[in-house]
Amino acid sequence: RDGKSSPGVRVCWWPKTSATPIPRGNFVNRRESRTGTRPGDRSPCIFRSMFSCFRRAVAVAVDFHRATAQLTQQCARKLCTAPAIDDGVRQRFAAELAAAVEVKLAAKKQEAQKRMESRKTKQEVQQRYNGAVKRRKWEDPPEDPEAVKNFDPASRVKRRKSIILLGYSGVNYFGMQRNPGTKTIEEDLLRAMQKREWINDEGFRQPQQIQFQRAARTDKGVSAAMQVVSIKLPDNLDVEALNSELPEDIRVYAVKRVTKGFNSKTNCDARTYTYTLPTIAFAPNEEKVDIQTYRLPAERLARVNEVLALYVGTKNFHNFTSRKEFLDPSVKRFIMSFECDPPFLPEGSTAEFATIKIKGQSFMLHQIRKMVGLTIAVVRGLAESDIIEKAFGQERYGIPTAPGLGLVLSRIHYDKYNKRYGEDGCHETLEFEKEEPMIQEFFKRHIASTIVETELKTNSMVEWLEKLPLHSYEPRDENEPSEWKPRNRKASDDNDDDDE
Repeated sequence: RDGKSSPGVRVCWWPKTSATPIPRGNFVNRRESRTGTRPGDRSPCIFRSMFSCFRRAVAVAVDFHRATAQLTQQCARKLCTAPAIDDGVRQRFAAELAAAVEVKLAAKKQEAQKRMESRKTKQEVQQRYNGAVKRRKWEDPPEDPEAVKNFDPASRVKRRKSIILLGYSGVNYFGMQRNPGTKTIEEDLLRAMQKREWINDEGFRQPQQIQFQRAARTDKGVSAAMQVVSIKLPDNLDVEALNSELPEDIRVYAVKRVTKGFNSKTNCDARTYTYTLPTIAFAPNEEKVDIQTYRLPAERLARVNEVLALYVGTKNFHNFTSRKEFLDPSVKRFIMSFECDPPFLPEGSTAEFATIKIKGQSFMLHQIRKMVGLTIAVVRGLAESDIIEKAFGQERYGIPTAPGLGLVLSRIHYDKYNKRYGEDGCHETLEFEKEEPMIQEFFKRHIASTIVETELKTNSMVEWLEKLPLHSYEPRDENEPSEWKPRNRKASDDNDDDDE
C-alpha cells in the first residue's frame, strides 16, 4: 500500500472503482439505438459496460481479501498473547462437560421412554375399545378407563350379518317403518330384540348402526305374510324366546345367516303383493247388489284379468303415486304379472271374496292401491278402458286409491342371490321352503281372517264404492292439489324403491 515492495511479494496496482460510471444504454435517437454507440464514442457501448462490470467485480474481491487478512492478523495476535491453559484445568473442564452431557442425555432418554409408554398404553386402550365397542357395537363404552383397559376381547360376542324372516298383521299398526309417537312394526320388533339382548341400547336407538334394513316398507293397515329384515346379530339365538316378547300379530319365522354385504332391499329381485277384496267391487255400478249374496260370474272375472293385463311391462306410473313428475326416472316400474284368482268363500262367511296377485321389481307409494282402484272403476263402467293407457302418458290424472285393508306383502324374491351363494356350502338359500308351513298358518290365522272380519265389520270397501262415482277421470291441472295428504315421513324415505 505504501508503494514499496518486499522480497517475494508482488504488488498489483488496481484502478479506482469510481473512475467511470456504467452506461445505462439510454440512446439519443434511432440510429444510436440501432448502432449501439453514443455521440463521440469510437467503440460500441456494450464493451464499455462489460469492462466497467468486470472492474467493479475485481474491486469487490480486493476489498474482501483485505478484510480477511485483517481478521486473520487480529486472531493471531490474541492467540500469541493468551496465557497457556493448565492441563489439570483442561481435564477438569472436560470431565464437567462430559458429566453435564451425560445427565442431559439421561433426562432425554427417560422422557422419550415415558412418551413411548404413554403412546403404547393409548394404542392398547384404543385397540381394545375399537374391538369391544366400535367394531361390533355390542356393548356400550364403559365410562371408567380402567374398565376399558382391563377388558378381555376374547370374551366378546361376535355378530354376523343375518336376516329375520317375519310376518305381521298391519291392521292395528301405522305401517312398518319406525315413526316416533306412533305404533309401528319396527318399534315392537326392536323393543323385543332389546329385551332378549339381541341388540344393545344403542342399536335400539339407532338401528342403522346394526345395519337394520327392511326389504319393503308397508303403509298403514298393510300386512305382510313374509317380510325380510337384514341385520347384524349374534349367533345361537332363540327365536321362540323372541316371539314370547312380541304381540300375537307379529311372528318371527326364522333367523338365517347371509353374506357380509347382503342388503334385504337392494338384493331383492322382486316382490309379490296380494289384494283381497269382496267380489261386489267388480259388480256393475248401476246394479244394486248385496255383499252377502253377490257372486262374480266367469265372464266378469275374465274382464277383470283383461284390464289387469294392461299394467304388465315397463310403464310410467307417475299418475299412480304422489309428488312424482313424468320425467322422473324413478316412476318407471316393471310389472311381471298381474291377475285375479277365482273367487272363494271364507270360512264362516257367506260373502264372496277374490284375491288379486301382482309381482314386480318394486313399487312406489300407493301404487298398487291406485292400480286396483282404477281397475275397479273401469270394470264397474265408471271410466273408459283407455284411461289406463292415458294415465301412462304425460298428462296428470286423478287416480282413486283403494282401501289398504286387503293389501298384503306375500313374497320376497332373491333369485340372483340364491343362484350365486345358494350352492357354495356356507350359506343357506333364501327360498324359505322349510318356513312355508309356518307362513301359511300365520297368514290364515292372523291376516286372511282379520281382513275378512274387518271388512265385514267396517264395510270399508262398500263405503269406498259409494264415493267412487263422484271421482273425476278428466285430465287434471298441474297446480291442482292431489287428494292425498302426506303423513309424517322422513325426507330421506321419499325415494325408497318400495313404499307400499
